[in-house]
Amino acid sequence: MVRPVILALGAVPAIVAVLIAVPLITKPEIPFSAANPGDTIEFEYAKYQLKKISFGATERMGAQKTEILVIKDDGQTKYSAFEDGSPAPEIRSEIDRGRLDRLKAIVKETGFMAIPAEPFPIMENVTEYQKSSVKITLNGRTSQVHWPEQSATERPIPPIITMVETHLDQIMEQIRE
Repeated sequence: MVRPVILALGAVPAIVAVLIAVPLITKPEIPFSAANPGDTIEFEYAKYQLKKISFGATERMGAQKTEILVIKDDGQTKYSAFEDGSPAPEIRSEIDRGRLDRLKAIVKETGFMAIPAEPFPIMENVTEYQKSSVKITLNGRTSQVHWPEQSATERPIPPIITMVETHLDQIMEQIRE
């Protein structure tokens, strides 16, 4: 028969492992601790609705609608939109510090700044698609990435890019309301 002392000593590491694993598994987001107060970050996010325009023998892609969101380090935002070349009134707003810290943490913890600026080739039969671009300046270091919507390219869009795009789209939607 096994002594109770040996069972107790064997159970201690298992209990400690469970206490460490449960918070890591149940935490759905990147920790805010990744965003240091001394970090500075700025975002410039643009979305373009592109359409192939034919001029007889030549064709080119033209922007039907363009939306630009600029987020400064202090949470100040500026939203601009252009449709068929006509500008809409600029909207200035502010996002809360928690949301900005969440974005900052995502960029820092996922390695977004290290994503190479390789182009995503557009499939030949695509006549309309959305193209996005984000320029992030973190602590003086700048990274810029351009990507089309997934249905316009055969190359997979990295989940890191999609995550940042989702957060920036939510902010853009909130400002437009």
